[in-house]
Amino acid sequence: MFPKSNDFKLTKRACYFAYLSMSSVFSLPPILFLTFREMYGISFTLLGTLVLINFCTQLCIDLIFTFFPKYFNIKRTVQIMPLITSLGLLIYALVPTFFPQFAYLGFAVGTVIFSISAGLSECLLSPTVAAIPSDDPGRDMSMLHSLYAWGVVTVVVISTLFLTLFGRENWMILTVFWALAPVVSFILFSIAPMPDINISNENTSAEKAKKKNFALMLCVFCIFFGSAAENSMTNWISGYMENALSIPKAWCDVAGMALFAILLGAVRTWYGKYGKNIYSVLLFGMFGSVVCYLVAGLSPNSILSTVACVLTGVCTSMLWPGTLIFM
Repeated sequence: MFPKSNDFKLTKRACYFAYLSMSSVFSLPPILFLTFREMYGISFTLLGTLVLINFCTQLCIDLIFTFFPKYFNIKRTVQIMPLITSLGLLIYALVPTFFPQFAYLGFAVGTVIFSISAGLSECLLSPTVAAIPSDDPGRDMSMLHSLYAWGVVTVVVISTLFLTLFGRENWMILTVFWALAPVVSFILFSIAPMPDINISNENTSAEKAKKKNFALMLCVFCIFFGSAAENSMTNWISGYMENALSIPKAWCDVAGMALFAILLGAVRTWYGKYGKNIYSVLLFGMFGSVVCYLVAGLSPNSILSTVACVLTGVCTSMLWPGTLIFM
């Protein structure tokens, strides 16, 4: 007998919650960047390097699991992935707290570890959901990708309220709180049945596998650069607004990052219900992102630049989820 969709309801929820909790990996650090600069004297150059470390680590994981999946136990990797996220966030919080002289080292090591988990989530959560029998797989996949954006909104609002009420000096408590969230996903994955997940080319001929690997490599790079375009703005929009508009940090987080994420999630949710012709959507997103970044970087008008930053959420929303449709 074939497995029924109902058999994997808990598995699907585990994937959804894992993607939701993964949003803290991308949205929490930029909220704390100015705090790190004030408390530890870390330059913006070094803070920007953390973003680069994040992207490069994810790219390495994407490439490894794209071309060498047969060397890994995919089901077990999916199950322990949330614990890797928690470990990275705990190191991110505790090393600077107890060893402030090694603060940047703690940030860097923590970033590498939770970026490994982020890369794994990009490679494995979508195939896991796709492997679950469903009456509407497109809706399930759209729900998975839109949850990341709504997770960003949740992280931004809760984190901003916490830092406003309890002070920036207690940032490590907030980070530990977000480190505990992925544990829920680990528990769900531990008790949920896992579908058969196949991301390898073992059943294809050598020539077809070679062509497929080349196409996969192009898709991986498209996903990487699409994610970079999205997360670069996520990381810097708050700091940019604070300096350009001279408004309080809390307002920048909500008006900048949260609004960016709302537009991101709204477009993904809309496409999941009504969208079609992904090729045209991707072309619009690519050219729109270029225009938004150029306006944000070159416009002398701070209001116009801020609007461009926020609208980047619309343009980048389907870049990497849309690429997955081709894969």
